[in-house]
Amino acid sequence: MDCEIKLWLVILILFSSAIYCVVGEPQVPCLFIFGDSLSDSGNNNDLATDAKVNYKPYGIDFPSGPTGRFTNGRTSIDIISDLLGFDHYIPPYANTNDTDIVQGVNYASGAAGIHNETGKHMGPDISMGLQLEHHRDIVSQIAKKLGRDKVQQHLNKCLYYVNIGSNDYLNNYFLPQHYPSKAKYNINQYAEALVQEHSTYLKALYELGARKFSLMGLSLIGCIPRVKKGLFCVKEQNEAALLFNNELKSVVDRFNKELPDAKFIFINTAIITYNCLKRDIKMLTCIPNEKHCQGINFHPFFDEFLLSADVNNLTANMAYNSDMQISKCCKVGSNGQCIPNEEPCMNRNLHPFFDEFHPTEVVNKVLANMAYNAPFPGFAHPMDISHLVKL
Repeated sequence: MDCEIKLWLVILILFSSAIYCVVGEPQVPCLFIFGDSLSDSGNNNDLATDAKVNYKPYGIDFPSGPTGRFTNGRTSIDIISDLLGFDHYIPPYANTNDTDIVQGVNYASGAAGIHNETGKHMGPDISMGLQLEHHRDIVSQIAKKLGRDKVQQHLNKCLYYVNIGSNDYLNNYFLPQHYPSKAKYNINQYAEALVQEHSTYLKALYELGARKFSLMGLSLIGCIPRVKKGLFCVKEQNEAALLFNNELKSVVDRFNKELPDAKFIFINTAIITYNCLKRDIKMLTCIPNEKHCQGINFHPFFDEFLLSADVNNLTANMAYNSDMQISKCCKVGSNGQCIPNEEPCMNRNLHPFFDEFHPTEVVNKVLANMAYNAPFPGFAHPMDISHLVKL
């Protein structure tokens, strides 16, 4: 316990000293967000689904309280938008108006997946395919505002952040009582089929004008409180996530070669979150980035194998680990979400998870900062977000 407290105090001090002092225009003119509950900022609030959290204690550390974000404070993409220099958080599609769509829209939906049927046992959600259709509608609206001759130039400069796929395992493949996927595919076949479908949506976004893509890999889903069995992570779930990541990274390489002017990057979320949760993590230190004043530089001492992007090496070391910190902050119901209006833990910075699925803001800060300014090549491929937006 003392080790855990020391770890999270180090991370808290590290990020409380981070400086976000970007002035002037954002580094990109617009940010479009696709994903699930890790990025949802309110799109599910009016849906008849169990996958919505517009109630306390969610948002307890967010300035405006509960918004539909599945955490105590900001999501990773909220923090990335800060790092990019936006003076506001990108609005959810459900709450957009005519004046704010030019700078971006958040389409993410809790329980959503790449497959249309994913998560539907909880009620309706907005799958990746439907998010694409919503974006198509937004693009037509932007074209009316900017003119057909300028809209493509505008969209080419935007950042497209895509963080989806966890539910296709947690709320599909590994729920055989609700979905037939596991009976139809082995774990390798499912990863291939899932990423193949995902690639069709990504290519459709490209055809609508997207050029700069940040694709987030899956975290170690076998180590979240909902899945982990006692002291041990569940190997099958972690192996599934790593196989998906390997397939997605291959898509990044292929599209960068095949699609003219395409700039795809892959963020290795599994490596980053592993280091957040591993008890014997070495001391993290940071040096303020005084030159650019847009965040912090990291100088962590990680295990050597973490610098490898090879899925086999990662699987051997990460898939079945008993030495992980998985404490959650709130009392949860049968669906793994916080019970409405129950008091959460006092110090959210000492808990990596808020409920049984979703990280606290302090973990989101780690992920966002490392995705934006990766300390090692294995964290982001072929570059991090800070370099992508400069292209």
